[in-house]
Amino acid sequence: MSNKENNDIENEQVESTQDQAVEVEAQVEEQVEEELTNEEKLEAEVKQEKDKFLRLFAEFENYKRRTAKERIELFSTASEGVMKTLLPVLDDFERALTHIEDDKEAEELRKGVLLIYQKLIKTLEQKGLKPMEVKKGDVFNADNHEAITQIPAPSDDMKGKIIDIVEKGYLLGEKVIRFPKVVIGQ
Repeated sequence: MSNKENNDIENEQVESTQDQAVEVEAQVEEQVEEELTNEEKLEAEVKQEKDKFLRLFAEFENYKRRTAKERIELFSTASEGVMKTLLPVLDDFERALTHIEDDKEAEELRKGVLLIYQKLIKTLEQKGLKPMEVKKGDVFNADNHEAITQIPAPSDDMKGKIIDIVEKGYLLGEKVIRFPKVVIGQ
C-alpha cells in the first residue's frame, strides 16, 4: 500500500470517527434534551401540584375561619327567640312600675316589683341583651329607629327629630332584635 492509500484510509477512518463522534454527540444532546424536558415536565408537575395544594390549604383555612365565625354568631344569638318573647314582659314591668309609682299606698308592692324587674334585667344583660339608647330630641334615623307616626313638631328645631319613644329597642350582642318605636316631629 502506498502512502496515498494509507492517507486515504486514515482520512476515511478519521472521517468515520468524526461522523461517529458527531452522531454520539447528537445522541448525547438528544438524551440531555430529553432529560431536561423530562426534568422540566416533572418540575412543572411538581409546581402545579404545589399550587393545587396551597390553594386547597387556603380554602380549608377559610372554611375553618368561616365555620368558627358562624359558630360564635350562633352561640351569641341562639337565645334570640327567647329574648324576643321576653321583651313584652319587660315592657309590662316598666308600665307597671310607672303606674305603681303614682300610688303612694303600694310602696311595698312597688319595691317588690322593682326588685324582680331589676333581677330580670340583670339576668338578661348577662345573656347579652342591651337596651338601645334613644332620647327625645335625637335625630331620626330610619336605619336605627322605627317611626310609627309623625306629629306636628312643637318647635322648628324638633322637625325630623324624635318627639316620643313608644317602645324601647334592644340589642342582642351587636344585632338589633327590636328597633325602638318612636314618634317623630314633622
